[in-house]
Amino acid sequence: MPEPIWPFPAAQEITEVLEWRTDVLQSQAGEQRIALRSRPREIVTLQHRLDALGMARAAELVRAGFAGEWRVPLWHMAVQPTGDVAQGATEIAVDTSVADFRAGDAVAVAVDGREASVAEIADIEADRLILAEPLATQLPGASVAAARITVAPVRSGIPSAPVEIVRRRQNDGMVTATFLLRDAPDLSAPVMPTYLGRPVQTDPSLTRSPITASLRRAVEYVDNGFGPVVVEPLRDLFERGEAITLKAQGAAESWALRCWLWSLRGRQTSFWLPTWGRELQLRAAMTSGSTLMRVSPVAELAGYVGRAILLEMPSGFRFRTINAAWADGADHRLTLSSSLGEPVAIGTRVHSLTRVRSDADRIEIRHGAVASEVTLPVVEVAE
Repeated sequence: MPEPIWPFPAAQEITEVLEWRTDVLQSQAGEQRIALRSRPREIVTLQHRLDALGMARAAELVRAGFAGEWRVPLWHMAVQPTGDVAQGATEIAVDTSVADFRAGDAVAVAVDGREASVAEIADIEADRLILAEPLATQLPGASVAAARITVAPVRSGIPSAPVEIVRRRQNDGMVTATFLLRDAPDLSAPVMPTYLGRPVQTDPSLTRSPITASLRRAVEYVDNGFGPVVVEPLRDLFERGEAITLKAQGAAESWALRCWLWSLRGRQTSFWLPTWGRELQLRAAMTSGSTLMRVSPVAELAGYVGRAILLEMPSGFRFRTINAAWADGADHRLTLSSSLGEPVAIGTRVHSLTRVRSDADRIEIRHGAVASEVTLPVVEVAE
């Protein structure tokens, strides 16, 4: 007997949580990251606005099967068909590349925001779902316009928190249900620019609102109570921490964001993150074959060496490493790892590149009516 479906359509923000487990073993000069969970646990929290009958149905469904498994529609991956759907159809025209549709599993079909019903998926093509049986009772009429229909992947899950019902009025209330999903997918990382073997996060949706950077180094304060306090460094590395916020609009962007978060695997994988702070201000233009950059002083000469930078060129982003630095009057001259291959104007924006990793194994994505958003803490690492 198949699991019962949790049929109620989501009415408010949906929260999707991805949880990995990573052991981070730190040393004086670096760290080792050991993955304890190859795929994340997925937890979704759905909110439903229901009338008196809907709240009563939700309460009875939970009473009868709270401890069992459920078919859970993933409304945060819902899409609309690209064509009208008729009773007796064995296909639904839909973009299958932006959601977790799986052959052999089910798809949820909701019309006009009412309770969903399910249909079994026999096969998947790039632009359509092929069903195991013709559509019948899933549709209220002989033919339904595509704009009235919503389809979503269905996954098996178990309730991981009490179902809450908040009754605002006798005929109006909110039902909140949280499910731990089974069978997490193994998503592939999105195509991104790379530098020195690591991807570079250049997503224009990345924002810092507000800027929440912390600059620190692991130290120990020694105080014997009789003399001055002594600071002793515990690690050779300087740690820069930030909280970045990424937003995605539409099914395609939300899917790409989810794939990128998947590729991080919690605290396991490092990547390059531009500061977008225009730290290096050019004092002179550069020719296409030059590797010398003249900038306003911002650091000690030794502090430049080994740092990676990003240049916003008309033809796209360019990544380079500073190999040497020396004083030239009131300015500093820097030697880059290679020329840019095109002239660099004096007003070109140059930002620092920081190698970072996620500083959390638990990532929460908030799916709203217009956009998906995630705030991710990151910390600077050596590799």
